[in-house]
Amino acid sequence: MKTRNVSSIFPAQPFLEGAGVHLRRVFSRPEAELTDPFLLLDDFRSDEPGKYLAGFPWHPHRGIETITYMLEGHVEHGDSMGNKGVIRKGDVQWMTAGSGIIHQEMPKGDSENRMYGFQLWANLPASHKMMSPRYREINAAEIPEVKVEKGVRIKVISGSVAGIRGPVEEIVTEPEYLDVSVPPGTAYMHPVKAGHTAIAYVIEGAGNFGEDSRVAANRTGLLFSDGDQIRVEAQGEGVRFLLFSGKPINEPIVWGGPIVMNTQAELRLAFEEYDNGTFIK
Repeated sequence: MKTRNVSSIFPAQPFLEGAGVHLRRVFSRPEAELTDPFLLLDDFRSDEPGKYLAGFPWHPHRGIETITYMLEGHVEHGDSMGNKGVIRKGDVQWMTAGSGIIHQEMPKGDSENRMYGFQLWANLPASHKMMSPRYREINAAEIPEVKVEKGVRIKVISGSVAGIRGPVEEIVTEPEYLDVSVPPGTAYMHPVKAGHTAIAYVIEGAGNFGEDSRVAANRTGLLFSDGDQIRVEAQGEGVRFLLFSGKPINEPIVWGGPIVMNTQAELRLAFEEYDNGTFIK
């Protein structure tokens, strides 16, 4: 088994998005070729309502999937397919925009004004860019938590751990999305398919990651080199991180705001259709 090294480190940077939401952006367009099939990761944890209540009013997506994971507070959602709902603590919203969807996401805090969450964008290959949109809301109770060796706990959103599969399946890039907690003084090895992109994002504590033992603390993203497994050793009071892996698409990326296609012509068409009212298929 080949243990992966850390090939890049992404400190989350302050960013203003939507109608004025203050968040931290971990990676995005400049890193897209490295993080393929993942396009973007935003960390929107905040205790200040003035920094998140403006939210993300109605906007389009095409050619991608958006995955929102909540730790505290909730987000109210509505879209052009008629879906309406609220994702709360521990819930996941997995939205496949495909040929096109228009939606809004309006974050709300809990009784202590906490609104903690993350949004990941995953690309779709050319063969699936114009697939029918699909919306899935996964309640916290549907997400299994697996206890593995040495007290390590893993919430399995997609993928499989110790034979336990997450509730999100049938995704073309074969993604694994895990929420991993490693107790103090513990080292853990997690298998990852060779050839798949693997990224960790630390959300609590600190740890040493990879064969080369790179230190990373809260709000730090790490991209791993190729191999069969990743290694993490918790520091201090332990470490909690999100782990994403998936099969690279290896196709051209032409990006315009919330729309990601393969060619400039496809991108122009998407915005023309949005302007003339034919965006939704």
